[in-house]
This record gives sequence, C-alpha cells and structure tokens, in this order.
Amino acid sequence: MRIIYCDSVFDNKIIEPDYEEEKNTVLDIGFNFSLISFEELINENIASALRYVKQANDHELGLYRGWMLTPNQYQNFYDGLLKKNIKLINSPLEYAHCHYLPNSYHKIESKTPKSNWTRELTKDSILKLTRLFGKSSIIVKDFVKSEKHNWADACFIPNASNFSNVKSIVDKFIELRGEALNEGLVFRKFEELEYLIEHSRSGMPLTKEFRIFFANKRIVKVFEYWDEGEYGTIKPELDDFIEIAQNIESNFFTMDVAKKKNGEWIIMELGDGQVAGLPDNTCSKDFYINLKNNFNSLV
Repeated sequence: MRIIYCDSVFDNKIIEPDYEEEKNTVLDIGFNFSLISFEELINENIASALRYVKQANDHELGLYRGWMLTPNQYQNFYDGLLKKNIKLINSPLEYAHCHYLPNSYHKIESKTPKSNWTRELTKDSILKLTRLFGKSSIIVKDFVKSEKHNWADACFIPNASNFSNVKSIVDKFIELRGEALNEGLVFRKFEELEYLIEHSRSGMPLTKEFRIFFANKRIVKVFEYWDEGEYGTIKPELDDFIEIAQNIESNFFTMDVAKKKNGEWIIMELGDGQVAGLPDNTCSKDFYINLKNNFNSLV
C-alpha cells in the first residue's frame, strides 16, 4: 500500500510538517509513501502535482492523507493516480458519499439531528428550510464544514423562527466561508450534548464527542474528538454505529459521534477517512497498525 501525503509549500521534496509524525510511523510499519503538490492539484495541474509519485510496477492500493478536496479535485487526483497504476482506497463516488452530508444523510438519518439543505442562497430558500424547524435552535453549515469557532456569530441560531436573526447569522457564515463555501447551506437541529469545556481560544462550548475511523467496515480506532477537557471514563456505545457502518458506501471513513444530555448517543457527521485529521494527542502507530490489519483483506 502507498500512503500519499502533501508536500511542504516551500519544498516539494519535504512532507507537510503536520504529517511528519504520521510519515515516520508509516515507514516503521512497512508502508511506502509518496508526496504530491496540493497547490498544483487544486489548480488542476495534475501531471505537475503527481510528478514525484513513482509509477507502480503492479497494481497498488493508495491511501491519501492530506487536506480536503472537492469531489471534482478528487476525481482528477484519482484518475491521475490510476495512470501510475495506483488506485485510491475510495472511488470518487465513495469520497463524495461521506464528504457531503446530503449524500449520506439517508444512511444515518435515524441517529443524527434532523437536517435539510439547499444550493440556492436566496432569502426564500433559507426561509422555506428554517421554518420547518419551528422555534427550535439550529445550526448552519455548508455541505462539509461549519464556522463552529465563530459559534455565536456564524453557526448557532437560537430560534429558527426569528428570521432576521437567521439571516444575520447565515450572511455572516457565507461571508466567512467565502470562496471555500462547499455547494450550499445545511441547517441542522441543535441537540443538547453533554458539556465538556469551553474552547480555550474561541469560547465555543465543547461537548463529549468521539471520532471513529472505519476501514473495510471495521473499527480502526476510536479517538476523543477534542484535545481539551477531561473525558473521564466515558466511551461511546458502539453497536448501533457498527451496524450503520455496514451500509456506508465507503472503504475508509470517519463517524463523529456525541452523547446527548439525556444519555443517547448520536452521529454528528461522516467524513472521508483520507482527509480526516487525527487528534493532536493520539498515537499514530496504533492507528496505522490497525489500519494495515483492516486493509489486508482489500489488497
């Protein structure tokens, strides 16, 4: 298996520093790795982006560990690697399935907050969707990301029926996302989660959340989502999530889960495992060893 990382912006022969520890672990356990230029990739210069990726002699499984890509960028990346006889672990359809919440919502609907979405950023579209929540509190995000660190100004909407406040928060969200806005808007019912601590920089309320990595439908590792706060002995109840994972259209993905104040565990969102970060306090060796074991049956 080939692990593919982004290079440093300043030197295309050196790995992006955020992934240095992961790369060292990969070498220790026997994986190969290659570097790509993320900047060239998103600028659609595929040949230049992959110029330091060595052609595989035989069919080789590839796994990307790097920054998020749009589905179109991922398609170009996937096709470029195929020409080098390397096939990424997730097809473009599988990548988009977990990358965009609307694509996988029907798979997790029974265990995730009520959600709706639109690609039309008009007053009428926003009003139509938000009024379906009545007076409930909601959050706004795009198809991938929120502005959760701008919690009060561009994420949390206390009352979905207060349209002047809705519009103010949505406008600020769109402004902050700018050209990085993914596809459209998603509105989600706000659920009261078990409190952990306030974020040390943004003041956002952190809650007891975990990130579960799945490979080949099996759990690779369960991580505490936040590096701040004391989780104690609390652990998610996994049986329902493992069952749901069997129907997710992806070979490698994450499932972020959280505990509600009433004790119920819910799914916050899915993500493609290749662009999902490991918490700062994690042991990457355990992660990659388990990953290798789970992928053996896919090679």
